[in-house]
Amino acid sequence: MVAISTDKTKLDVPFIQNFLKDIYWAAGRTIEEVQRTIDASVCFGIYLDGKQIGFARVITDYVVFAYLMDVFIDEEHRGKGYSSILIDAMMNEPQLQEVKIWRLATTDAHFLYEKFGFTKLNHPEKMMEKIVK
Repeated sequence: MVAISTDKTKLDVPFIQNFLKDIYWAAGRTIEEVQRTIDASVCFGIYLDGKQIGFARVITDYVVFAYLMDVFIDEEHRGKGYSSILIDAMMNEPQLQEVKIWRLATTDAHFLYEKFGFTKLNHPEKMMEKIVK
């Protein structure tokens, strides 16, 4: 049975950190850093028969803006529709229903997010970033 939860006490933080430390967008993130990001976000765990198989988090002000981050399904469970279940749960989460602008960054999963209404930026020239290393 698949279940989604926003209960942070159910999250398997070592599982999350073990995945993120090797992925291109979060390489090297320590368990302490993972815990701090969890503490500061709305988090979603996806569980198969009680075992966590994926994760995602949203940074938000609950009204104007939300940013999806760290979305993943464990490699052995990919290709079974679990990522769509996870994203659907995020988009339908009651505490996020007032959010007007949703953003995310992806290198290779455009097809997934397009199913939920995400598009390329209409005016990317207006977007800026600062990366501190």
